[in-house]
Amino acid sequence: MSIKQDNRHLYLQVIDRLKKDIEEGIYKEKEKLPSEFELAKQLGVSRATLREALRILEEENVIIRRHGVGTFVHSKPLFMSGIEQLISVTDMIINAGMEPGTIFLSSAVMQATEEDARRLTCAPDAELMVIERVRTANGVPVVYCIDKIPKALFPGQFDAGQESLFTLFDEHAAHPISHAVANIEPYGWHEKVSPILECEPETALLALKQLHYTEKDVPVLYSVNYFRADKFSFHVLRRRM
Repeated sequence: MSIKQDNRHLYLQVIDRLKKDIEEGIYKEKEKLPSEFELAKQLGVSRATLREALRILEEENVIIRRHGVGTFVHSKPLFMSGIEQLISVTDMIINAGMEPGTIFLSSAVMQATEEDARRLTCAPDAELMVIERVRTANGVPVVYCIDKIPKALFPGQFDAGQESLFTLFDEHAAHPISHAVANIEPYGWHEKVSPILECEPETALLALKQLHYTEKDVPVLYSVNYFRADKFSFHVLRRRM
């Protein structure tokens, strides 16, 4: 199993070899790799060379190292999306060929905070509909969502059971959602969200905080969605100007 040396640094060859072994199923997702001593011996390299390769593989999220336990093959994201596209979580899951579902945790009318009023340009005492949900894919929890909507936008009966809020705006609001401004913040273990999403201790989260607007630039929806980083991968298409 030892690697065949070429003109590149040994640690680069080790990286390629381990990636190839993972792609070919020699090491499967979430499977524990041999110990550093055993793996270095199998590959015919020093432990220092192996450690450098493992460090880079961990940075690339190919593997994950658990202190005192070992090194494991990282799970591949099930959902990949360009963040420049405004797409609902429901559509992300459907596009991946999976069945979307929703677990409703709470739905309530609350008074806007100062920050809410500033974001949504509403009166400080305005009422907001606050919805707390967990989105599932084939029954597995993958996203925790908190959504805030000015109650005045829906003077009639509000359907808190609507899975896609984009569809709700399309069908019942005076103006549909046109665009959004988003910020992404990484999280490690989150005391509330991580257990709800059934995360393992090392599973990171990506918080997508979005303020949604109509085509007239009126803010109508503020969302904070916590995505399991082992299930979702976001990318951005950047063009040279």
